[in-house]
Amino acid sequence: MWQPVLMICGYFISVLGIAMLFPAAIDIYDTGVNWSIFISSSIVAMFIGLSLFLANRGKIKNISIQQAYLITVLSWASVTLLAALPFMFYGSNWADALFEAASGISTTGASIYANVEALPRSILLWRALLNGLGGVGIVIFAIAMLPFLGIGGMQIFQRENSDVNEKFMPKISYIAKRIIGVYVVLIGACVIFLKAVGMGWFDALCHALATVSTGGLSTKNNSIAYYDSASIEWVITVFMFLGALPLTWYHSLLFTKNNHSLRSTQVAAFVKILTIYIVLMSVWLIWRGVYAPLEAFRYAAFNVTSIVTSTGFSSANWLSWGAFAATAFVIFALTGGCSGSTSGGIKIFRWQVVIAQLKKTFITTTEPNRLIPLKIGGTVINAEVANSVFVFFISYAFSVAMISSVIAVTGVDFVTAFGATISCITNSGPGISQNIGPDGNFAGLSDTVKAVLAFTMLLGRLEVLTIWALFSKSFWR
Repeated sequence: MWQPVLMICGYFISVLGIAMLFPAAIDIYDTGVNWSIFISSSIVAMFIGLSLFLANRGKIKNISIQQAYLITVLSWASVTLLAALPFMFYGSNWADALFEAASGISTTGASIYANVEALPRSILLWRALLNGLGGVGIVIFAIAMLPFLGIGGMQIFQRENSDVNEKFMPKISYIAKRIIGVYVVLIGACVIFLKAVGMGWFDALCHALATVSTGGLSTKNNSIAYYDSASIEWVITVFMFLGALPLTWYHSLLFTKNNHSLRSTQVAAFVKILTIYIVLMSVWLIWRGVYAPLEAFRYAAFNVTSIVTSTGFSSANWLSWGAFAATAFVIFALTGGCSGSTSGGIKIFRWQVVIAQLKKTFITTTEPNRLIPLKIGGTVINAEVANSVFVFFISYAFSVAMISSVIAVTGVDFVTAFGATISCITNSGPGISQNIGPDGNFAGLSDTVKAVLAFTMLLGRLEVLTIWALFSKSFWR
């Protein structure tokens, strides 16, 4: 059972070890002070990764559901632990290093660093690379693994990414090549546009990695507000939106001309919902007199898109916009982007299933004998998919309640505990209290809370049920 699990985990750890060489190179170019922490981390990661890979190397003809769960959870957990090494060697304690690594690889965008601008460029690049690796990693996971596992309705994408269990490695290779190609093109385009509107090359690269991955780790203390540039904000807004669309949708649209799939229905719904959110927040800001109309639209578009796509950048402290705005941003974070994208949250297609089920229920309440298929666009959703979506919602709500309670037990006030839980499980970054909000950070929390939140980030990134399944007795029988 363990051979494919350990082999694939070893492969991912090895990739992480290679990635550590890039920050080492830039530090040698800059100061030559901190390069050794990345070389040391790389040696550790490469030794562990190659040992696992070579010791378990072999052809994988098929893979069981149990093995798929183990591959998913153990690979993400092991990569997160090893990604924390450079932060520890730089001087952070274990909890801070674990939190920062989990935030980067899960593309959450929360940080424990109060003064980001004081960090060397090697650490800043490492945070950006973790965003980049985590973004493409979660897309491959979502497209290749979740339909196979049937997590929360992901079976509806099975026909577009089928035969995962029968032709596991060839299918993963095929999917990965498509996704990585689109992903790299988007990052490259974002770098060029950010440079064109005034960013330096290094900041443009770091922000492009954090934007397309919807990761949100900035090189500035005040995030995008530091630049106070409408042009930069609009470029990042566009690429956050593009990162929240399914990456395989680009391939279908450009090469197969198949724009009538369920993913296109999901994209249309996402565009509508995001537009409604932006318009409502713009109206609120104008009505409250916070900004003039054009400024209201600019700040609403950027910050709403940032939270809905779970990026976590900020161009203003939206907590100062009033209680309604703070409440609305919780809803924005829970909404999420499209399935098969780099974004977090509950995801649009699950909300589509819930809304479709509610419409069906409203009709059958008054017309109990009427047979109505559950449909999203032109696609009929079967009962198994609908049930798995509702199980996902229940598990999600249970997780939020449980984790918020655990954090509150440590002495953290309810608003901070709830806000931190929502921001981490949705991978959206800022919380809804000032200390962990857009102008704050998570440094003031205890080591225990940081460890809990690091777990919460991975819990949300891996769609909740993937991790909780490992805690059931039936899984290990």
